[in-house]
Amino acid sequence: MGRRYKGQLLHGWLNLDKPPGLSSSQTVSRVRRAFDARKAGHGGTLDPLATGILPIAFGEATKTVTYAMDGMKAYQFGVRWGEARSTDDREGNIIETHYHRPTALQIEGTMAAFVGTIEQVPPRFSAVKVGGRRAYDLARRNKAVELKPRRVEVQELRLVDVPDADSAVLSVTCGKGTYVRALARDLAHRLGTVGYVDWLRRTMVGPFIEADAISLDKIETLGHIPPDSSLLMPIETVLDDIPALALSAQEAQKLKHGQSISALSVASRSPFKDIEQGDTVCAMSKGRLVALVRIADGGIHPVRVMNL
Repeated sequence: MGRRYKGQLLHGWLNLDKPPGLSSSQTVSRVRRAFDARKAGHGGTLDPLATGILPIAFGEATKTVTYAMDGMKAYQFGVRWGEARSTDDREGNIIETHYHRPTALQIEGTMAAFVGTIEQVPPRFSAVKVGGRRAYDLARRNKAVELKPRRVEVQELRLVDVPDADSAVLSVTCGKGTYVRALARDLAHRLGTVGYVDWLRRTMVGPFIEADAISLDKIETLGHIPPDSSLLMPIETVLDDIPALALSAQEAQKLKHGQSISALSVASRSPFKDIEQGDTVCAMSKGRLVALVRIADGGIHPVRVMNL
């Protein structure tokens, strides 16, 4: 017999404000217990040091996690000047010191070099794979870790505050794969000193924003949370930028059974505006998401079917 899954079956997204001191996986486990949910995952890892937006996907929403992870993200973070740490954040060992402390004017004059498409070497303590192993596993064993530069997108970098000569508060809006720890490290080097991330808060992940987030404490004090809770956002929340096609009930049923359907009949009712061959789009029926589908070779082919 197959393993029986316990808990209630619910689908959707939770906009969670993660507290410090917990890994993303630990946070998901606690949220899953609070909701008594069968299945849950998260849409973008946060280090235990970090706080802020951690989107939690329940049930069939887990099939759309990659779309949350691909979205733009925003952070506010503190940089401490004059010390370099092994992890590029405050949890690492001090590996270098420097006397220079940049001024607000110097910081603002340097930030433009880090906006746009830039090359960035991930931190040694990161989840990037090197020869099939996670970089942080190798770094913890004091093994040489040679990481190659990667292109990342920084949409905006702004100086928020300079509390004292040793620190600065910045905000950044960036794309997938951008490491804020590496950004702080590289900014410090460009300013003629060294530095690390002292604290980090994520304020946005795609459509999930800080103003609408709910704390883990609040979730755990609510007790039993029903499947139709208003706390849950629809599965389609992370798919707002993806075109949608309206299908008939018969067409939707075929997709649900893994069958492809003709693109011609759908296009005759609803022209494929902004849709090209090879695109992935949302297939909708009666206002509900049926599947994520791919348009190719005159057909609409199921990629991810929603079992709702």
